[in-house]
Amino acid sequence: MQNKLFMKGFFHNQMVQFKQGCSLYVYIIHYRCTSCPLRDRFKPLYSLAYEIFLLFYTCLMSLNLFLYCRRINLEGHRPRVRRYAHELKKLIRIGQGPEMLLRQSSDLGARVRPDRYNEVDSGDAIEAHEWKCVRTINGVRIFEDVADSQSGKGVLVKSVGVIDATADTLFEVILNIDRHQRYEWDTLTSDLEVIDSYDGHYDVVYGTYDPKYLTRWHSKRDFVFSRQWFRGQDGTYTILQLPGPALDKKKPPRSGYRRTKINPSTWEITSLNTPIGSNAPKCLVTQMLEMHSSQWFGWKQNHCSKFEKSVPYALLCQVAGLKEYIGANPALKFESVTTVIHSKISDVSFSNGEYEDAEVQDEFYDAIAGNSSSSSSEDEESDNDEEHGNKDMNVKLKNVSWAIASLALKRKSAPDANKELEPTATPMIIDPTQFHGSLHKGKDDTGTNCWTSPSGSGFMIRGKNYLKDNMKVMGGDPLLKLIAVDWFKVDQTIDGIALHPRSLVQSEVGKKLPFILVINLQVPAKPNYSLVLYYAADRPVKQSSLLAKFVDGSDMFRDARFKLIPSIVEGYWMVKRAVGTKACLLGKAVTCKYLRRDNFLEIDVDIGSSSVARSVIGLVMGYVTSIVVDLVILIEAREDAELPEYILGTVRLNRVRLDSAVHFEI
Repeated sequence: MQNKLFMKGFFHNQMVQFKQGCSLYVYIIHYRCTSCPLRDRFKPLYSLAYEIFLLFYTCLMSLNLFLYCRRINLEGHRPRVRRYAHELKKLIRIGQGPEMLLRQSSDLGARVRPDRYNEVDSGDAIEAHEWKCVRTINGVRIFEDVADSQSGKGVLVKSVGVIDATADTLFEVILNIDRHQRYEWDTLTSDLEVIDSYDGHYDVVYGTYDPKYLTRWHSKRDFVFSRQWFRGQDGTYTILQLPGPALDKKKPPRSGYRRTKINPSTWEITSLNTPIGSNAPKCLVTQMLEMHSSQWFGWKQNHCSKFEKSVPYALLCQVAGLKEYIGANPALKFESVTTVIHSKISDVSFSNGEYEDAEVQDEFYDAIAGNSSSSSSEDEESDNDEEHGNKDMNVKLKNVSWAIASLALKRKSAPDANKELEPTATPMIIDPTQFHGSLHKGKDDTGTNCWTSPSGSGFMIRGKNYLKDNMKVMGGDPLLKLIAVDWFKVDQTIDGIALHPRSLVQSEVGKKLPFILVINLQVPAKPNYSLVLYYAADRPVKQSSLLAKFVDGSDMFRDARFKLIPSIVEGYWMVKRAVGTKACLLGKAVTCKYLRRDNFLEIDVDIGSSSVARSVIGLVMGYVTSIVVDLVILIEAREDAELPEYILGTVRLNRVRLDSAVHFEI
């Protein structure tokens, strides 16, 4: 009881002292802003400091409210106290800067609603897949993509299961090549060894298996496949597995073994929201693969066909094996792994550039959450002695951290999206024929090596009541008009393209436009490329609007709001899974530089600043001549007054050829 009173008194005293300190500093900041002769120059710094103090004050008030209302039981139970302290440590780390926010979703509001249990949050672009459940095996559903089943090509299938474990734990189990562990759930790829590794998120593995457990083959089989993994901003893990590459020098053919290919496949691990009162983590695990249509249709017609002794069937059963393995090892359900997946061959690290902290090295892509696992089993065993009725009385600080993180991301209000441009100004007639880029505009979507500007109806953006119901609506027409696209080949990445004398922005007709938004997507390759998009407004940007705050605001504000939604409309399915359809805060994922001059804002997006983004774009470049990709840019809305969101601009790139890029002359 004394410990309990002491903790309450401690939090109360800290609250009073912090409130008094905040009041004093807020008064000083306010006085400085109004009396300083250089107030115009330092006003942004004072405003930032003011917001920081208000943020910490709000966070501490919210935490204090939860502590009192839920009556955290801190008496006589050291493991629980340690866990609460650990959660508080995570809560504090959320506010340490953009490197920690990379771990969080750009849609944090959806996680503040733990009473809503959704199977999975779909992407922000409408996909063409039509999945039909055709089998259930040991609680795992088997789906077929029936949208493209009549094409005569390979069939796309997937197995989906809900597993009671954290995404970090499942990610580590799938990547772990420990033979004894994989023997317990993997019937096909259990004997693996890493033979090459790059950047800490890509490796090549060699494996063997004895076909006597699977098929009628007599000779043993071996195989080589690559694995590439990354963690999205919404916390979803994606693992890509591709057959090859050929490594005859490092792994020549073995006597008594026959080299075979493993079907291309992907893993996706998505955390699920759980109901109030439940502390058990749940994840939706999806394994998708491509296979020959003859095998698949034969199995659907006859359940006892030879397909059940094939490699694709063994791959589809891996989700079921993983589910049973986790169920047989309860300690893994709540275990938070601390392992960081590093390269075993070369320990290459890439810094963010703007931040020097040691933690900032593609953290949300390459690393696993750093919870302490050494005492997790001990804590869980100790908790078993407590009565289950007390669980509902204890606060779930994980949910508290999400709630406070959502508060931390809110900004000042702004008018509705339809007031972004000056309503009293006479709209300027923009003639597309006056603007010419190196990549020509296509007549329709069937063209090659061209661009078009589709509507935003294929994308989901935040609706008017998003902060209350988390509902997204179809996007409308973009606010800005895409007038030209340049496709450049450069020796080194080029910033400030809009300042070049031959730039469209510096032309006579370009200078007459009220506002131009230039997006320079710097593509790392050999040689490097730059895809430059030019968007124009027919009226000046309205002062105090959300667009004006973005155009004339700080780089920190721009990084926190500049959002892109990709969608592979047509192309290889593996590229679609790698790119995904989730909205991405580009300023949090890669390095973005902003140039504000005269009537334009240029955003230079350095895709090569992230090792994982560079790897994904490398995969895309290998199929670029056969894919159609849509890109949507928007400013993320985080306040009721900013909702609903609106689409700033769109572009559709149709089967772009690398050799068509024009050399950019400085």
